Amino acid sequence: MASNPSRILLLRGINLGSRKRVSMPDLREVLTEAGFKDVRTYVQSGNVVLGSRAAPAKVGAQAERLIAERFGFDVDVIVRTAEELAEVVERNPLADVASDPKRYQVSFLDGEPDPAALERITAAATESERLVAIGRELYAWHPDGIARSKLSAKLAGSGLGVRATARNWATVTTLLQMAQNP
Repeated sequence: MASNPSRILLLRGINLGSRKRVSMPDLREVLTEAGFKDVRTYVQSGNVVLGSRAAPAKVGAQAERLIAERFGFDVDVIVRTAEELAEVVERNPLADVASDPKRYQVSFLDGEPDPAALERITAAATESERLVAIGRELYAWHPDGIARSKLSAKLAGSGLGVRATARNWATVTTLLQMAQNP
């Protein structure tokens, strides 16, 4: 077993506009200084792969605290192990319809969503969109694009009753490759 198994950190809502700006080199630095190993980032939207033997919830709480201290604002951090992310990719419940990885999203939640909230959000889907909920992940196919999708907007909001952040399929699979190849 690896001495420091991979943890994947997904930061919610950073670098989307002029607020909550986080430089990836600075983020790597603060996490490395805190003792995390092999800290790597992917794109500017807050994706981190690092080595830690700590439980995912503990890694997330520590990262949230470090970010608040260093950058001066709160950010939700959702954490998955490499094994959990591999299961997300293996499940791929919309593989038969999701033909464009940029229009296929996975929302990562910090707990299972409330069924009533999930029903309300599902009602926002257009006829061509698909949504599948499996545990702490929501798989959403937006064939007409993510930017104008009412479903996508609801998946990014607080209406699920749990903290959440979404990544497109291309990012999900890249993060898995990074986690499996430290």
